[in-house]
Amino acid sequence: MTKTGLPEGIRACLFDLDGVLTKTALVHAAAWKETFDDFLRRRDGADFRPFDKVADYDEYVDGRPRADGVRTFLASRGIELPEGTPDDPPDRDTVNGVGNRKNVILLEKIRTDGVEAYEGSVRYVHAVRAAGLRTAVVSSSANCRDVLVAVGIEDLFDVRIDGIVAAERKLPGKPHPDTFLEAARDLGVEAAAAVVYEDALAGMDAGRAGRFGYVVGVDRVGQADALREHGADIVVQDLAELLEDHA
Repeated sequence: MTKTGLPEGIRACLFDLDGVLTKTALVHAAAWKETFDDFLRRRDGADFRPFDKVADYDEYVDGRPRADGVRTFLASRGIELPEGTPDDPPDRDTVNGVGNRKNVILLEKIRTDGVEAYEGSVRYVHAVRAAGLRTAVVSSSANCRDVLVAVGIEDLFDVRIDGIVAAERKLPGKPHPDTFLEAARDLGVEAAAAVVYEDALAGMDAGRAGRFGYVVGVDRVGQADALREHGADIVVQDLAELLEDHA
């Protein structure tokens, strides 16, 4: 292992955003809960069963593009909505409308509460760049750049593949590996020479499917075993642990 806690031969690091670099996963979970609970309460009345912002979020939503998250969770409840269009208003009960409603709530929470980066992750990104490795941020979020700018770390990444870029390039989101593979291509490295850092089970699946050289699971919510089951080579609670193990 190198001093950055990675196997020899790794040339690039591909980081998820929410839950790995920034403390936004909990904000996303809260925004999804508010969105889905409102929808389910109106639809189901006395039979309303709330969205679980741990179990449901981890299983059906975390790491996926917004519309995929809507489809996957609602399918788990036996609900199918019309797709609508990406510019559907947030009060329209379509896949896109529900997703847009979630984004309105998310942005309001971010404006109200602000955004923070994980200090250990920022320290780790500085360390891998100092070691000569190239870096990319790979996120399903369309708000990725705004979050990076808000926490002052946009300049730490050579490449950004986010929800906007994925839509432009017609890349399927996680659990498909395409966004990570695209980041590796943009950095000029093979998947076998790149490492994926993820906290989402869908991200683990993407790392395994893409045959990346190493997959680091970041356990912020006590799901270490599940991360390993979905393909993590190693699980840490904070990226700085990778430096401490090899100090």
